[in-house]
Amino acid sequence: MTPNSTVRHSRLASLAAMMLGACVALAQGPNNSGTYYKPADGKSGKSLKTAMAEVIVDHSAISYSGLWKCFYTTDRRSDGKVWDMYSSATNYTMGGPQQGANYKKEGDSYNREHSMPKSWFNDARPMYTDLVHIVPTDGYVNNRRGNYPFGETNGEQYQSAGGFSKLGRSTTSGYSGTVFEPADEYKGDFARIYFYMVTCYEKRVATWQSDMLDGTAYPALSHWALDLLLRWAKEDPVSQKETERNEAVWELQGNRNPFVDYPGLEQYVWGDKTAVAFSYDHYDSDGPSAITEATGGRPATVCVYTIGGTMVRRDVDKAGALQGLPKGIYIISSGNRGGMEKSIVR
Repeated sequence: MTPNSTVRHSRLASLAAMMLGACVALAQGPNNSGTYYKPADGKSGKSLKTAMAEVIVDHSAISYSGLWKCFYTTDRRSDGKVWDMYSSATNYTMGGPQQGANYKKEGDSYNREHSMPKSWFNDARPMYTDLVHIVPTDGYVNNRRGNYPFGETNGEQYQSAGGFSKLGRSTTSGYSGTVFEPADEYKGDFARIYFYMVTCYEKRVATWQSDMLDGTAYPALSHWALDLLLRWAKEDPVSQKETERNEAVWELQGNRNPFVDYPGLEQYVWGDKTAVAFSYDHYDSDGPSAITEATGGRPATVCVYTIGGTMVRRDVDKAGALQGLPKGIYIISSGNRGGMEKSIVR
């Protein structure tokens, strides 16, 4: 073996060890041990939602003006610009003159968007400044969204540049009012944000007013909205962006979104797994069938990394682990068995 090949082998071994360690840590939940969610262990359905609420409800209140600074950590793209989930045509400099400025059209300025409109909870705190659901977005598109529910539409009333976001009559079964439809790539993000909001504020949500809410603590979401958000969460899995934002919120606000930490958790709370007990350290988003004797009773967690070692997805279903990813070379790592393989998305 030549000196160069020895160095290359060593680097690959180090990368493999790093990825394996990261995968095992994620399988156990946040903060390495996952004990943050231990109070919810063994719960399911309505009881799981209540237990999660007790875990995440206590957090540091951020001032409304302080949100601007938070965005530097939570919503800054790799190029340093603002990560706008409502418009694909903006390129705002974080903290620049377009921050909170007046606007006449898309691309003029960005502001602080309550993705769950503040009018729904009458501008009450701490929801009013909860960083989990407040994101920077183009001011004009935000204004067109108003306080309309999320939904799916043909966008006959308004479409942002390139049809990225739409406003119009709902095409979702069970609701015919006006809705705002975000881009497909962020539908899962917003679904998990809504799951967080109705969970975190379980003791308040029954008093909030919206066609997406049913006036109860559980299920909290109206039937049509719940079906829609469950589908969005499934079709748009947890992304690297969400994972990194969740970590940033944890550092700034002191709480987490469990629906990002545990992909598919919503199925245990509202979906087809409400009879399955949640386990904070042996979590299985695909249900008991994924647990085998070969894994010692642990879920067969699969992590997906770029060739450079950046984790882009955690998914126990290996068959669908690469679905929807951009073209490139990826490393798939099984956290429980230690296996690694290279896959190419063409």
